[in-house]
Amino acid sequence: MVSAQSETADAQVQRGLQQLVEAEDGPPGAIVTLFRDGDLTVLSAGRADVMSDDTPQADQYMRIASITKAFSAAVALHLVQEGQLTLDDTIGRHLPNLPAAWSAVTIRQALNHTSGLPDYLRSKGIADYVASNPRGYVHPNQIIDWVREEPLDFAPGSQYAYSNTDNIVVGLISEAVTKKSYGALLQDIVFGPANLTHTSFPTTDISLPSPAIRGYVVEPGSEPNDVTSFLSPSGAWASGAIVSTPSELSAFIRADLGMKFFGPAQQVQQMQFVSGDSSPPGPGLNESGLGLFRYTTPCGVVYGHTGNFPGYTQWAASTADGTRSVTTTLNIPAPDGALLDRLRKVQAEAVCALMGR
Repeated sequence: MVSAQSETADAQVQRGLQQLVEAEDGPPGAIVTLFRDGDLTVLSAGRADVMSDDTPQADQYMRIASITKAFSAAVALHLVQEGQLTLDDTIGRHLPNLPAAWSAVTIRQALNHTSGLPDYLRSKGIADYVASNPRGYVHPNQIIDWVREEPLDFAPGSQYAYSNTDNIVVGLISEAVTKKSYGALLQDIVFGPANLTHTSFPTTDISLPSPAIRGYVVEPGSEPNDVTSFLSPSGAWASGAIVSTPSELSAFIRADLGMKFFGPAQQVQQMQFVSGDSSPPGPGLNESGLGLFRYTTPCGVVYGHTGNFPGYTQWAASTADGTRSVTTTLNIPAPDGALLDRLRKVQAEAVCALMGR
């Protein structure tokens, strides 16, 4: 049962969502889910699809973008629990064909973005790919090739810098030690145990199942441009390809914090945090753990991940015990400036509603 205090906090979040969609550069639609005391509250505004008047719903499919990285960490930490990996294993040990300069980078450093690996999203290779064949299939080895000749950005472990290459490498290592495809690992370790029946890892299918929260690019003064299927998810792979729904994203992040995928020893390692923002930044103070960020807000601390993909801005977080969770989705790419500030404010208010404050 939602208390009167929570209802007031929910109303504040609802007003914030409405302000987001009414902004000149705002998304066509926005949705927040709050899981409290065994119940899922859904708040939404605007449209899931500009061709209809339907608001975004918790059972609609969407691209979860870089929240995929939290799934990647769950797979890696499960393999650590099983003894197939250690967090201090190096790239050179498991992937000797990758650049020699990368060989000393550890799985721990890749998971908390202290690896120094160059981010392939800043490479000429992906820029050429997006310009020439954005719907074409990309093998993860090709993603590596886009940055293979680039030096490390810094000595591994010496500083923090968010790099999408980190999780491509973690995915390849997971495949190497298990001799299974990454999609099969996700199914066996995460999707199945958490009963995520509407969550998938597409690599060749660029369309979304129906019903969907469709993704857009919004330019002030122009009609929203549908980019739901603009880019093949293969170009994001273990860094951002997963498709899910708001309700299942909520279930995943609770299962992750509730140690459904690995045990207490691995969670202790996961929650060794360094200073660093997620991408895009989440609410409050951001700190990076292993495939998980800590968000310290005025109403409390939650743990999760943000995401950014053409047409989608995502966030999912849970309390430390996995009993409460919050998700936010905008159907535009990550905003900046005043709109990002407004989004982070709504997210912080959603944490207050989650905590009953």
